[in-house]
Amino acid sequence: MTSERNEIRLSSLIAPVFHPVHLDILSNRHTHYVLSGGRGSSKSSFVSIEIIFGIMNDRNANAVVVRKVGQYLRDSVFEQLLWAIDKLSASELWESKVTTPELIFKPTGQRILFRGADKPRKLKSTKVANGYIKYVWYEETDEFSGQEEIDNINQSLLRGGEVFCCFYSFNPPKEQSNWVNFFATEPRADKLIHKSSYLSVPKAWLGPQFIAEAEYLKEKNPLRYKNEYLGEVTGTGAEIFPNVIVREISDEEIGAGERFCRGLDWGYGADPFVYMGLIFDRSNRRILIYHEFFRYGAKYDEIARAILIENKHNSLVIAESAEPRSNDELRARGVRLKPAKKGSGSVEYGIRWLQNLNEIVIDPVRCPNTVREFSGYRFPSDGNGGYRSEYPDKDNHTIDAVRYALEDEAGRKNAVITDRRRLGIY
Repeated sequence: MTSERNEIRLSSLIAPVFHPVHLDILSNRHTHYVLSGGRGSSKSSFVSIEIIFGIMNDRNANAVVVRKVGQYLRDSVFEQLLWAIDKLSASELWESKVTTPELIFKPTGQRILFRGADKPRKLKSTKVANGYIKYVWYEETDEFSGQEEIDNINQSLLRGGEVFCCFYSFNPPKEQSNWVNFFATEPRADKLIHKSSYLSVPKAWLGPQFIAEAEYLKEKNPLRYKNEYLGEVTGTGAEIFPNVIVREISDEEIGAGERFCRGLDWGYGADPFVYMGLIFDRSNRRILIYHEFFRYGAKYDEIARAILIENKHNSLVIAESAEPRSNDELRARGVRLKPAKKGSGSVEYGIRWLQNLNEIVIDPVRCPNTVREFSGYRFPSDGNGGYRSEYPDKDNHTIDAVRYALEDEAGRKNAVITDRRRLGIY
């Protein structure tokens, strides 16, 4: 087939929502393609088509397909790639070895290898006789233990070539704190992040029964429908801040802000110093967290310089009151600040006030530690499948700084809170 006919053929096999991704791959614009989506989003079909098409059009390209547990390879990604070969009318050009499993492109001997991360030695020793491993596909990426495991595999496989293409396909877990949900929001120059759902796939591809099942779940359990079919992060009930939204905040949004708030939390030894900049959007009952300074062992000069660079007009900063000497050190360096008004129950009140906001928007590029702490802040387990109504005093440094910054907005400027029943703490 000619190149033009190949493209026509591909366009009929790839859902329209993936056409821009396909063009991006053809142009070698990125190395890492993070594809999250719900059931029926056709992300796995897209990846399988791309790998088969790519190998058939680049005689130096080989592929490795990885799942966390090797025993699931044959009935999932192996079958998916056989489907792609059939759809591309290329079955006579490929040899399939089921027991291994392995796929071989007969004209050149290029190979698609299948590996389980549960056998790391076999992964590290992966070699190909001709060309190099251009494609790596992590199917069900959320099954892996974390970013470090993925990085270690990539370090073993991505060698000997100039152009690589790594696919990460998965249905987002419910919890925002899951590592793969962080991975799916953390941008880098060589990464393309793409989200899809069954709603952007031609209905004829899915069939009426699939649509009926989705609509039934949408009516009976909307939250589960959003996670399973729309690929949205919905939470499990353990998250203290289910209203967190992780997205980039533009310079234009920051420039249009009216109520800027700033707070800091002191940290010594094992704890970091944190300074936060955010905007309180009164009309929409939301905050936009656009700046963090998060440092271990930071010196006073470094801290003051960082604050004054961000806080160009030297607006008032609300600081943790437990460190009056440290606050005096910053005042001596020109920082305008006042101590937070702490009192019994103030932590609980401040957290509940944040919980009642419509949105806590956090920029993952500017504020990665804030995303981690807010998204990972959870009620502790009660040991019986439920959760205790307690707010953990750990991994909450950015949360404390945000509470201080919003002290006046929370309406408790001079109050000492003692009515625990009003707070819902029994």
